[in-house]
Amino acid sequence: MHRDKTKVIRIGSKKIGGGNPVLIQSMTNTKTENIEATVSQILALEKAGCDIIRCTVPTEEAAEALGEIRRRIHIPLVADIHFDYRLAVAAIRNGADKIRINPGNIGGPDRIREVVEAARERMIPIRVGVNSGSLEKDLLEKYGGHVTADGLVESALDKVGMIEKYGYDRIVISIKSSDVLMSIEAHEKLAEKTDYPLHVGITEAGTAFSGNIKSSVGLGILLHEGYGDTIRVSLTSDPLDEVRAAKLILKTLGLRKGGVEVVSCPTCGRTDIDLIGLASRVEELVKDIPLDLKVAVMGCVVNGPGEAREADIGIAGGKKEGLLFRHGEIIRKVPEDQLLKALMDELSSFTGED
Repeated sequence: MHRDKTKVIRIGSKKIGGGNPVLIQSMTNTKTENIEATVSQILALEKAGCDIIRCTVPTEEAAEALGEIRRRIHIPLVADIHFDYRLAVAAIRNGADKIRINPGNIGGPDRIREVVEAARERMIPIRVGVNSGSLEKDLLEKYGGHVTADGLVESALDKVGMIEKYGYDRIVISIKSSDVLMSIEAHEKLAEKTDYPLHVGITEAGTAFSGNIKSSVGLGILLHEGYGDTIRVSLTSDPLDEVRAAKLILKTLGLRKGGVEVVSCPTCGRTDIDLIGLASRVEELVKDIPLDLKVAVMGCVVNGPGEAREADIGIAGGKKEGLLFRHGEIIRKVPEDQLLKALMDELSSFTGED
């Protein structure tokens, strides 16, 4: 089921599914019990472009903290629950906009029913989460003793059935693996069998370097094929890096506008400036600017402006001086040590013009 045909689900003030925009999710790495630290991190993630935030709820104190956290942020709050159904119920009653559980590990039918009834009372969705590391032993044996896409799909649908049994269908499904190709296969098979919205991501993807590559490949393919209503780029890094990576993936695929895109040429023997340092500095300075613009940082004054004519604005470095240009047309020459300032001054004059 492609995302334009999935069931529409409301999460707080947001809607997912049914062709609504793909939303970016991340997760706090603070102690949820520490309200000040958690709120501070969420507000920074909001500014970076996070649409939905998930917080772990390992204790009763964490569940109680959700109420105050929720009052001080502006995006939907998801409670991440492991094993204890009572914490799921407490999180719901303290204002969570959605909960993430694995119904298979919170106890028997009575406990699942209690969680479902609490969710029904406040009409909040339940995200059923299954990943390759927690696949049941019988499904491992059924599919040859190892994790397979079919096993992940069967596990997810089995867990969904545990919730549907009680007449509740505000459900989001997440099946994750660190194996990119297995994840793609699993989502393709799952989408044939359900119309629930899908939260997609490559779990345990790795550091900011390797994790970004694996996530970009996996999410890029899935989103391009039409799967995924919310996404998370899971990184062993600052959650802000997850959000910025997700924004760029969506922007690259044409699924989201807004935010400055930096393009830069590779290094070569013609380069007479610190192109790597300059491009990195530009990327850092423009990361939270909301304008929908393309900025070019080029290392050659001979070919740079022409090669980057599709950029709204750009700079090209030469020996001791560089060029400032718009859409490939040179505006003026600038001393090398003033290139960055000239670019930022010129960028400040944009107001979102085409």
